[in-house]
Amino acid sequence: MQDLDQLRAQALADVAAAASLDQLEAVRVAALGKKGTITGLMKTLGSMGPDERKAAGAALNAARDEIACALDAAKAVMESKALDARLARERIDVTLPGRPETQGRIHPISQTIEEITAIFAQMGFMVAEGPDIEDDFHNFTALNIPPEHPARQMHDTFYFGERPEGGRHLLRTHTSPVQIRTMLSDKPPIRVIVPGRTYRCDSDMTHTPMFHQVEGLIIDETTHMGHLKGCLIEFVRAFFEVDDVPVRFRPSFFPFTEPSAEVDIGCSREGGELKIGPGAGWLEILGCGMVHPNVLRNCGIDPDRYQGFAFGMGVERVAMLKYGIPDLRTFFDSDLRWLKHYGFVPLDVPTLSGGLTR
Repeated sequence: MQDLDQLRAQALADVAAAASLDQLEAVRVAALGKKGTITGLMKTLGSMGPDERKAAGAALNAARDEIACALDAAKAVMESKALDARLARERIDVTLPGRPETQGRIHPISQTIEEITAIFAQMGFMVAEGPDIEDDFHNFTALNIPPEHPARQMHDTFYFGERPEGGRHLLRTHTSPVQIRTMLSDKPPIRVIVPGRTYRCDSDMTHTPMFHQVEGLIIDETTHMGHLKGCLIEFVRAFFEVDDVPVRFRPSFFPFTEPSAEVDIGCSREGGELKIGPGAGWLEILGCGMVHPNVLRNCGIDPDRYQGFAFGMGVERVAMLKYGIPDLRTFFDSDLRWLKHYGFVPLDVPTLSGGLTR
């Protein structure tokens, strides 16, 4: 044990002289490895007497700990220097102009919402927004949806757990709750559109668990069904940029509107190609109707004085029809090749005067 101090000093000197992580590892193996010098001395403790073993063991442990600490400190310094060198070597000059092939693209969903907003803004609509997480009143009850309606069931709606006070929150199944919140907070006249995400338990080629809607609402004292038809016909022709596109209104049923209608647009499928405009075919694009008196009452609005209309459409659906996108699921695949093909140039903001698409 008389040469322990010499071994410790030599090991510490070798640590200080190491110029790389590999050299540092070699020092560790030579001193503390299975066949290292300090490890070899530890193996001799079994042949010593009790008192001598106690003193020698304490000295060896102290020497081993000192060398290990020196190794760790030297390794940390080397790794820090290596990281600094790598960061300096791999730095990016953010002042350089972007390469054409790396320019971003506006997603078709974002572009379509901007196009829809531009059209209705020209008609005097304001944009309203609300939370994605809703309660039963705003999402169902206030919209005149009865308790036994299938839309309230677990197979259609994403529910959260029970609340302490009873009831459950849910992911909104449409953007109509924002209409309810607007009618509760604002006094008529009201003229808003509501773009946003919605959620339903459905997933296949034509449905996704999360999708986008744009709804519209007008409440005043004079609005009637003729205004609804004129507003939507003007929208369809502006959005699809076809002046003579046929539009028809089919009677339908929604709990929150009465009367209700589905809106179809004309199309042609000649030669296997779908073309919006005059033709023998029809495509359903949205639902609409006059706001049900019960919905007005639920929001504290007198249905004997006020009336109005509402409409709603799926953003993905109208985007697929306008831009020829065949599969709904590709909207959410995060495929840069797809986005480069279908995406839009940034800052190319759609306007009715400058054009919706360029």
